[in-house]
Amino acid sequence: MTPPDIRIHANTTNFPHGTCAGCHDSAPLGFAFEYAYQPIIDLDTRSIYAHEALVRGPHGESAASVLAHVNDENRYRFDQACRVKAVAGAARLGMPGFLSINFLPNAVYRPDVCIRSTLEAATLYNFPTDKIIFEVTEGERVQDRPHLVEIFRAYRRFGFQTAIDDFGAGYAGLNLLAEYQPDIVKIDMDLVRNIDTSPPRQAIVHAVAGLCRELGIRVLAEGIETRAERDFLASCGISLMQGYWFSQPVFQGLGQIPEAAWA
Repeated sequence: MTPPDIRIHANTTNFPHGTCAGCHDSAPLGFAFEYAYQPIIDLDTRSIYAHEALVRGPHGESAASVLAHVNDENRYRFDQACRVKAVAGAARLGMPGFLSINFLPNAVYRPDVCIRSTLEAATLYNFPTDKIIFEVTEGERVQDRPHLVEIFRAYRRFGFQTAIDDFGAGYAGLNLLAEYQPDIVKIDMDLVRNIDTSPPRQAIVHAVAGLCRELGIRVLAEGIETRAERDFLASCGISLMQGYWFSQPVFQGLGQIPEAAWA
């Protein structure tokens, strides 16, 4: 099914004027973007667990080239358009497993209102809502952490999974985990890089993995580029992994995991 022209219309009936200012704006974005999808694998089952939707320019240009157009005036519309396009692309590709979508918490005014476009897209493209993961980068400069926790809890009530990306690189860290326990914590790639030869990184990741097990949170290691990194992380009990060792992001497509990546 061909995705419709992406203009976001949110019903704000019964909400006071100004409660969800972005919801009143249905203008087009004024710039184009597409998605690349990168597999997230489960080493234990030797299968693809999910794909992360990664913003790209209309011809595969970098995410930075797209994000440079995002500002306070269009942040809400961009966030909403991302959700719709990610779901449409996943459905078109027949994506197996989960779809992981990054969201901008500073663009979410009222979670119950702002989630409607995602629910409508899932219905339109026949993509199961219980196969969608919403992830937020820990380094995102969230002005109101209680609001982020409210968003996460609302998304969980709607049946979505939630994830914290780049854990260990941001401002919140353990304080955020104390308030909310997501389904998945993604360990920042700077902690993964050369972890097989770095005792400090090993100690930190061991501690995070143990903490998450106690809290009932799955750990995902991202940015894996070598067999040695993969093997050390597996020895920590981490089975969800993502990185060039398995597959680069594929522009408007799904990655295939080479047999050598499992060996």
